[in-house]
Amino acid sequence: MQVDVAILGAGAAGLCCAIGCGRRGRSVLLIDHGRKIARKVLASGGGRANCTNEDIVPADYVCGNPHFVKSALARLPSRDFLDWIHAGGVATQVEDAGKHFCTGGAITLVRFLEARAREVGAQFMLGATVAAARKDGEAFAVDTDAGTVRAASLVLALGGKSWPGLGATDFGYALARGFGLAVTPLLPGLTPLLAGPDMAAFCQELSGVSLPVVIRGQGEAVGSLLFTHKGISGPAVLDASMFWRGGELAIDFLPGLDLEAVLAEAPRLEIKNALARVLPKRLAGEVAQKLALAGPVAGLSPKARRELAAKLVAFPFTPGKAEGYAKAEVTIGGVDTAAISSKTLEATRVPGLYVIGELLDVTGRLGGFNLHWAYASGFAAGESA
Repeated sequence: MQVDVAILGAGAAGLCCAIGCGRRGRSVLLIDHGRKIARKVLASGGGRANCTNEDIVPADYVCGNPHFVKSALARLPSRDFLDWIHAGGVATQVEDAGKHFCTGGAITLVRFLEARAREVGAQFMLGATVAAARKDGEAFAVDTDAGTVRAASLVLALGGKSWPGLGATDFGYALARGFGLAVTPLLPGLTPLLAGPDMAAFCQELSGVSLPVVIRGQGEAVGSLLFTHKGISGPAVLDASMFWRGGELAIDFLPGLDLEAVLAEAPRLEIKNALARVLPKRLAGEVAQKLALAGPVAGLSPKARRELAAKLVAFPFTPGKAEGYAKAEVTIGGVDTAAISSKTLEATRVPGLYVIGELLDVTGRLGGFNLHWAYASGFAAGESA
């Protein structure tokens, strides 16, 4: 089979690339080992697909080159993307932190993208096993169990290692390396953090407790934290997993609150009960026990009150490890962007080879940023492939 563009991976990035290529009159074949397209999109956001965010800037992404994402993002503002899918019948609703979810479920977005790809002539080869991909003269050859596909351009849109239960593998990285592209170290991202030995019992006692926090370490994450029987989770923790590389985190349990003022108003209360005015009751009790605080607030010296307040705005928490790819929403790291054009997403030393989406060393924070990168990088490559 001969086509202009072969795209390996029929997820959000691959579909958008196919649409972009098809609009230019290019013949396109999307090849995927799954029998369903865009499986990660279908599962994202609890099946509702947090499809984009109201406010997307380059600083929302972790990348070896912080400038790399600027070109593609500038060409697809989230407002333009929303206008496009809304006009096509995909309704969304905005929730906290600018997150847009598909009101009719993720399936409405996937059907829309598939329909737009088919409208411009894209073909699909699903349930196909790719054995190898290689340069074939001036073009490329993709060997599959259904035969060899030859294409003038080859797009790698195979995603990362996160969500292996949906079929994710590291095959894309192996293909990239086969073309001489470097791959940065890979880590699970947007994943819960498991408690270290000193905090395991603390977390077990608090399993199910949730509250707003700020987590600081090599970066800062804001949002809610959920204690689980194994450690901590919730939006703030998932974002913190993007910058945690071992060592201690500092958790602010009282963002924007003045604990010393709260304590001053309740001198006769037991310390744990005074803390329960600003913390979930179970957390207040566990904190008081962990810090060996008993008796009434009046028994605390001014210095002890200051120290307690300082402890609760920088509560030390040392994770044992991140939970891993099975729970991770994304993969941190990927194909090194130093060898990829930020404008076209083409490999600078392998003309005609493009790398897009999660396979690249580009990872967004929680909130629709990774899906938006998939669209933006896909369309950017679609303007050139």
